[in-house]
Amino acid sequence: MIVRDKSNSFGLLFAWHGTILPKVLPALVLVFSLSAILVYLRHAHLMSFPAVPAIGFTIFGVILSIFLSFRNNACYDRWWEGRKLWGALIATTRHLSRDSYVLDDQAREVLLQRMMLFTHLLRDRLRQSSNSIQHYQDVTAFTEQDFQSIRNRVNPSQWVLEQIQKDLVSRYRQGEISDIIYHQLNQHTVALGNIQAGCDRILSTPLPFAYSVLLHRAVYSFCFILPFSLEASLGLWAPILVVLIAYLFLGLDELSSELEEPFGTQDNDLALDSIVRLIERETLSSMDKEIPESLVAQKGFIT
Repeated sequence: MIVRDKSNSFGLLFAWHGTILPKVLPALVLVFSLSAILVYLRHAHLMSFPAVPAIGFTIFGVILSIFLSFRNNACYDRWWEGRKLWGALIATTRHLSRDSYVLDDQAREVLLQRMMLFTHLLRDRLRQSSNSIQHYQDVTAFTEQDFQSIRNRVNPSQWVLEQIQKDLVSRYRQGEISDIIYHQLNQHTVALGNIQAGCDRILSTPLPFAYSVLLHRAVYSFCFILPFSLEASLGLWAPILVVLIAYLFLGLDELSSELEEPFGTQDNDLALDSIVRLIERETLSSMDKEIPESLVAQKGFIT
């Protein structure tokens, strides 16, 4: 995720890293070149192309704008829902950390260590990555065989939640905790499972492929028709205005593609590593353990 000081509005005009411009620049160069060639051919009286009828081009642009706006809204909703789910994850871990004081110190530490392991595994599941979790082996009270097989399970993070649940059930049956305490702690486990289910829904249900392809093709078709429509009326100004209009449409199309998958590692995706580290720092602090350094943005970017 890009973390940048937005107070300098002049600096935003020339921002490069983290913007959409580098990704659409090749298409913009092509559109500018095409427009410049058409202007040169007309002014050199070498060749003249008939202008695209204004009424047809206008209708095309209006319809494209409506559907492109709908797609961007849908993609932003997915990005924002993902952020709300991870915000709820932070809140749930804090609630669980506070409510777990009813357990003895050893049981509480195992519970919270497993909770932190869950957040690591959930992040890796959403990003389809495999970061090291070896430092949790000695603190989560899993057998060596169970711990080494976590990555081979169908749903590792769900398996950790099941082990948390089993441990709470065992303590309840043995009379170590009351039914009220069990119910209270179990609510947090259910909340963690619901958060994962919400993230899985976003991850496994992208926007319909045919719809995305249709809009993508329409945007590029519109941008490459632009020079033929505006060259005759704008003259030497045509290349500049064509590039500005094309930047708007191509940029929105590319931005929606990034926001559609909010859990990745692209410039505008959610900073899941930073959130996981925040949960880890707060939880370890509540256990009076050594606290790792918080993640800081590198060149305005934090994962």
